[in-house]
Amino acid sequence: MALVVAMILLILITLVGLAAVHGTIMQQKMSANQYDREQAFQSAEAAVRAATALIPTSPTLIWHNCQAGGITCLPNPFNDSTLTSNDIHSVAQGTTLGNYTATSTAAGQPQFVIENMGNWVDQTTNTGFGQTGNSRNYGVQGNSGTAVFYRITARSGDPAVVGDRAVVTIQAVVKQG
Repeated sequence: MALVVAMILLILITLVGLAAVHGTIMQQKMSANQYDREQAFQSAEAAVRAATALIPTSPTLIWHNCQAGGITCLPNPFNDSTLTSNDIHSVAQGTTLGNYTATSTAAGQPQFVIENMGNWVDQTTNTGFGQTGNSRNYGVQGNSGTAVFYRITARSGDPAVVGDRAVVTIQAVVKQG
């Protein structure tokens, strides 16, 4: 009888041990996925910063003007069928401007697309024409300066190259100048 009880206890302890190992493996996979996603986010952020630095000096990098007639700008330009591989720019390696080299743990070299969103009111120079009681009551007309805004869409790597690794896509709107 003691042998049977000992065998049942041994089986129960083995099952508890296997459950603990399974939980540990699952937690390790979750932390590895989180690490991969953080690496991808940092790569995409580096692409936004590099593209922002390149806008004033490299107007040829701009894909198209979203305010032009007949141009449709999708929320994610990487999904646009008219976007060619020549319009997708990888962050240059080893240059002084936009220098970023993906680490060996990153899925790939980050990429970006720049779109001209057109001229819009510049909130830093706009004095609020028509927005205060004084301007309305006393006929004060404020400045309504405009600036050119660009939308940068960046991703951490080419999905066709990175395989099952995380790909993070982020966007930023920047003002020229």
